[in-house]
Amino acid sequence: MNNQRESESTTTNGVQIRQSRRLPDFLHSVNLKHVKLGYHYLITHLLTLCLVPLMAFVIFQAFQLNPNDIHQLWLHLQYNLVSVIICSAFLVFGATVYIMTRPRSLFLVDYACYKPPSNLQVKFEQFMEHSSLTGDFDDSSLEFQRKILERSGLGEETYVPEAMHYIPPRPSMAAAREEAQQVMFGALDVLFANTNIKPKDIGILVVNCSLFNPTPSLSAMIVNKYKLRGNIRSFNLGGMGCSAGVIAVDLAKDMLQVHRNTYAVVVSTENITQNWYFGNKKSMLIPNCLFRVGGSAVLLSNKAKDKRRAKYKLVHVVRTHKGADDKAFKCVYQEQDDAGKTGVSLSKELMAIAGGALKTNITTLGPLVLPISEQLLFFSTLVAKKLFNAKVKPYIPDFKLAFDHFCIHAGGRAVIDELEKNLQLLPIHVEASRMTLHRFGNTSSSSIWYELAYTEAKERVRRGDRIWQIAFGSGFKCNSAIWEALRHIKPSSNNPWQDCIDRYPVQIVM
Repeated sequence: MNNQRESESTTTNGVQIRQSRRLPDFLHSVNLKHVKLGYHYLITHLLTLCLVPLMAFVIFQAFQLNPNDIHQLWLHLQYNLVSVIICSAFLVFGATVYIMTRPRSLFLVDYACYKPPSNLQVKFEQFMEHSSLTGDFDDSSLEFQRKILERSGLGEETYVPEAMHYIPPRPSMAAAREEAQQVMFGALDVLFANTNIKPKDIGILVVNCSLFNPTPSLSAMIVNKYKLRGNIRSFNLGGMGCSAGVIAVDLAKDMLQVHRNTYAVVVSTENITQNWYFGNKKSMLIPNCLFRVGGSAVLLSNKAKDKRRAKYKLVHVVRTHKGADDKAFKCVYQEQDDAGKTGVSLSKELMAIAGGALKTNITTLGPLVLPISEQLLFFSTLVAKKLFNAKVKPYIPDFKLAFDHFCIHAGGRAVIDELEKNLQLLPIHVEASRMTLHRFGNTSSSSIWYELAYTEAKERVRRGDRIWQIAFGSGFKCNSAIWEALRHIKPSSNNPWQDCIDRYPVQIVM
């Protein structure tokens, strides 16, 4: 098992490649500037952090006053009108500044994940048989795909689009549109039914799909299907890889800070039909083995009244982009092979770049979420190493103290293995990711929602629990979203796991 893990890696954009590299050991390199960035985020909320204890102190002192103290205070104020006016002005000014500058709370009312029909399921042998019958792959490529499937962590019940079930396959623009509509509309129908929200109540729509961007756009398809209102603010994100779901949430969050009293819907999906690779370049064959049909729809609200029925509150979003580095930019690259067939090419530096992006992201995230005790240990060892050249290993904080549940993008088994090791997680912390990969495969940017649905189906989420969604994508990006549960969460109707959750977790052969 250990030898196998040494020789396997998986891209965070859902693509797995066989090579000798692994994620870098975070114990040996932590950049001080990323810690500074995290503390910068913390300082931006300093006004709130100062005002809250001050107000608590004032209220506490007020409760200590007896009737005689209150009478004496009243007599004093009667003869000091100027002081009263000045103090009142300062209080009004301070309250106004606080109300105007504080970010609005963002609530996740509910979400839905698309579950394809059973006739789209594909077993390993069926996959290999169809690949052989197409006539596009030589013997070496077929054997390579078989090995990838056997080691991928996928099960026998994942889904591929209808066009791929034909011999030969029938990829076309019409088939790709049909796949996109089935996935997006399927998830949205469940979301609207579960929340009783009318489509015309939606003020903001964000859709992300990396590799399929037709005209009119996917967001326009949704507007047309559900007859959304004419002044809706719609966005269509393309080419941003498997981390685009968190990016879409961040965009919706920013829009909800500006536009009051409205709803935002975030739809995350990927399209398989027009992006199947029919060549023999091994580094471009891997997406065929890992990517599967899936999608999610998330309903967000900035309405205070929705807090009572919402599942979660958004706490933080931290985004890391390594695109300024040429190697990072090209490590996951869509291009044509020598035969003119389009696919996604992977570089040998992929895992090192992914590890660097992850390290930057969690180093920035740490000051925002970790207990003070962990921050002090981490910061003191880091300063000792950087300033005094002390021969001490940087202290890697225990993120299990900050989060109760982990939703790690199910891009491939090897990445989940390495994150489990480097973040010192327990098997139960990565269970949702492993089981999502096994049951649904790599559904790209929507995988983190299938993982959260798994955790809910197991009824493990309690009031006050914190959930860490972390995803990776081409470019190269690593993005995190932190949610806090507002109540004990029970699975919503049509949870994608509802008919099989009792069979999980399953034992996965390594």
